[in-house]
Amino acid sequence: MNKYTYQMFELAQLALAPARAVSDMTRLALRNPINPLTHTTFGRNVAAGAELFERMTRRYGKPAFGLNRTVIDGREVAVDEEVVWTRPFCRLLRFNCQGVSGRPRLLIVAPISGHYATLLRGTAEAFLPHFDVYITDWTDARMAPLAVGGFDLDDYIDYLMEIARFLASADGDLPVHTLGVCQPSVPLIAAVARMEEEGDRAAPASMILMGGPIDTRRSPTAVNLLAQKRGVDWFRQNCLNKVPFPYPGVGREVYPGFLQLSGFMAMNFDRHVSAHVEMFNHLVEGDGDSAEKHREFYDEYLAVMDLDAAYYMQTIETVFVAHRLPNGEMKHRSQPVDLRAIKRAALMTIEGENDDISGVGQTQAAQDLCVNIPANRKTHHLQLGVGHYGVFNGSRFRRDIVPRIVDFTRNAATPSKPSGRGAR
Repeated sequence: MNKYTYQMFELAQLALAPARAVSDMTRLALRNPINPLTHTTFGRNVAAGAELFERMTRRYGKPAFGLNRTVIDGREVAVDEEVVWTRPFCRLLRFNCQGVSGRPRLLIVAPISGHYATLLRGTAEAFLPHFDVYITDWTDARMAPLAVGGFDLDDYIDYLMEIARFLASADGDLPVHTLGVCQPSVPLIAAVARMEEEGDRAAPASMILMGGPIDTRRSPTAVNLLAQKRGVDWFRQNCLNKVPFPYPGVGREVYPGFLQLSGFMAMNFDRHVSAHVEMFNHLVEGDGDSAEKHREFYDEYLAVMDLDAAYYMQTIETVFVAHRLPNGEMKHRSQPVDLRAIKRAALMTIEGENDDISGVGQTQAAQDLCVNIPANRKTHHLQLGVGHYGVFNGSRFRRDIVPRIVDFTRNAATPSKPSGRGAR
């Protein structure tokens, strides 16, 4: 990749800014009820085209979670979003349900794969009635100054271990359950393995791995095959760039979010084109509800973040090219990650029948690798009729998967804690 690709992208954004402004003004003018053209077919078509142009050329900012209320035991409860732990590349958010206490804690580990943690808004919302919910809110690498240092897969595992200890120190009598969605399945299971290997009392009571690339040699998808075909050097030469001025992370080498988004879009290009054509038609027809659903989805989908180059390259090599975890070769800070060390944490794996990111069997591989977890503390669920997104969001997730996870955690009571060093 040209070393100036990021700068060229930013220049293109700036060059299109005047056109976006004109387009937005046109849209507003043709939506004004006192404008006679607003009520004509011509006016509706121009307004719809202006909105689509503005939306397709803008850069989307980080969305808000907006989880303000939930229902617990038939009672509506206010929810406060709190930052309870922070590091340069991560904030731990708690969705504090006011007046409710004594519930098991659920740590949702969001992926660092281009989208913000808000992509899991629906995931967190579904669990609020059942758990004290926490989620990792990762930092956009372009917003991290060089002075705070780098971030790689070892740091990721460190963060998860620190968070587990933080949650355990808050109230050791309440179990901590962990849920990794997609890419975090690997660092999460590695963190649990390291903690159990060291006899750490803060090790979580359970792990729920959803659509994760534990062993990408099973049912390889287009993403997996591309990584195998290209190799590590190709990604290093073609996918990395430096953050330009004026972002706080200027000079940091990253995998730009706009490149990741391009890959996502290319995988289902026809679907995205059809969705935008449908939105245009909804706007012309005055179907505001359908158009708003489109806006909500793409406001989230098109908001992307940069990944630190060290983390990105280490993940590509460890997970997708060398398959170090299933081969028993993965290390954390020069220490082996031995999944046989996991004996106390219960394990649940969940996959989607039509997942085109993590193929069927890739997450279930954890069941075979964690040989020392008792059979009655391991379970697997294959959700029929859903793709990757449906594993952690949507109606089937809420109807079929959430109840299974709730039941699993109820049965995953932590065994008597082994001797060893305490939570640090």
